[in-house]
Amino acid sequence: MQIDPRRLTVLLTVHRAGGVIAAAAQSHLSPSAVSQQIAKLERELGFPVLDRQPSGSVLTPVGRLLVEAAERIEAELADVRQAVAGMGGEPSGKVVIGGFRSALRGLVLPLVQELRGRLPNVDVHVLESETETGATELRNGVLDLLLAEADAPVGRTQPRGTRDITLLDDPWLVAVPASMPRPRTTTDLSHLDWLAVDESAAAHGATQRLMSQLGVTTPAPHRYSDYDIALAMVDAGLGAALLPALAMSTTTSIPQGVQVVAIPGLERRIIIARHRLGRSGPNPVTVQVLDELIQHAARVAGAHR
Repeated sequence: MQIDPRRLTVLLTVHRAGGVIAAAAQSHLSPSAVSQQIAKLERELGFPVLDRQPSGSVLTPVGRLLVEAAERIEAELADVRQAVAGMGGEPSGKVVIGGFRSALRGLVLPLVQELRGRLPNVDVHVLESETETGATELRNGVLDLLLAEADAPVGRTQPRGTRDITLLDDPWLVAVPASMPRPRTTTDLSHLDWLAVDESAAAHGATQRLMSQLGVTTPAPHRYSDYDIALAMVDAGLGAALLPALAMSTTTSIPQGVQVVAIPGLERRIIIARHRLGRSGPNPVTVQVLDELIQHAARVAGAHR
């Protein structure tokens, strides 16, 4: 069985664009030329790769297998290009970091400003990415580093061909109404209603475990995913919330009706940096930026102690 890798690129473009016509526009080809490449690929394989439907083209199981292979090849080539560029001396090139809001605000953005002076030949791009989107972007080479919460769904499963590095052990804090006595232990929290948390966030699992420890079975009928919204909900008297120290250290303001307290016995969230593994590991430019990120996270952790 012979597979022309150029046709894998065409199939990948059709998948990402959502159809042959859109893929043709992106590739500066005619729809007929794209269709011919897909037809030749199917003849080479002896299997259909697209299920043509009135609403658009959908990948068959064989098509999904090929697209995953094409994404790995694309990412590998991106790593090779950067590795070759770095062999001429001082590492240089572009590193794209994606992640969720509090990690970008608390860890990445302050570091980017520092790196402009220390690594003038390295161009760091920052993308705010939802967790599922970020995982896909890392796999297909859009991202070089993905920051995620280890207890979130994306963080709990490490895809093949990637490696996770622990960046920060971030304490959970409790946000409660300022009108109540300042809690000292978790026992002081047992009478509170707890805000529900979007399941994509690490705070969801941590809140569920705390509620179980306190004997609370049902959360309040209010849900958040954004920590600023959580603070506003607590301020409105809708319930209490677990919030990470990193997010609270970078928030613009805490409402007057809210107190945010560190209590012994609360868990911590783990922030990880995930990168792809090439044949010889990540490329030198990504390694250098990752090392800088690890050192910066250590300084942030020391400031929180």
